[in-house]
Amino acid sequence: MQIRITISLAALAVLSACATQSTRASFNQSDLPAAVQVPAGHKVTLETAAAGDVTYQCRAKKDMAGQYEWVFLGPDAGLKDRGGKIVGKYYGPPATWEANDGSKVTATQLAVAPNGAGNLPLQLTKANPSTGMGAMQGVTYIQRVATVGGVAPTAMCSKTNEGANQLVRYTADYIYYKAL
Repeated sequence: MQIRITISLAALAVLSACATQSTRASFNQSDLPAAVQVPAGHKVTLETAAAGDVTYQCRAKKDMAGQYEWVFLGPDAGLKDRGGKIVGKYYGPPATWEANDGSKVTATQLAVAPNGAGNLPLQLTKANPSTGMGAMQGVTYIQRVATVGGVAPTAMCSKTNEGANQLVRYTADYIYYKAL
């Protein structure tokens, strides 16, 4: 009898957690600028929180003798679901979201919108066909929202440090959509 009660209580806890998760509202894009909103006919399929670095390199400006700038090389971030579980990684170029199940997707930027000084812009990308079976299969659009940090360094970039790489911390949420 004791075993049945324990199993029943455990089953109830699992069912309650599932019910809470399924009734939780998914991401609402209505507060985003129109340029980075996903078109009608798509639904949120996954939400992840990214934390990592963006790498920039000090390079000479093209066709501008004696001038230098920090050039974006690419991101390297871990992806967690809303429960805090590590579910994948984000890296590039090309911009690639890879789930722990081996599925991955690349995407092409469609639009950006400012998100305050010192933060990467909000972004809308159109997904390319995914590879592998799993979480990224069928993803059509990916939004980058809630960005903090990640912009080019303010450190000096000149002939003396040409070729130097600088890592800049950033966080963002990535919202994945599939067609209805």
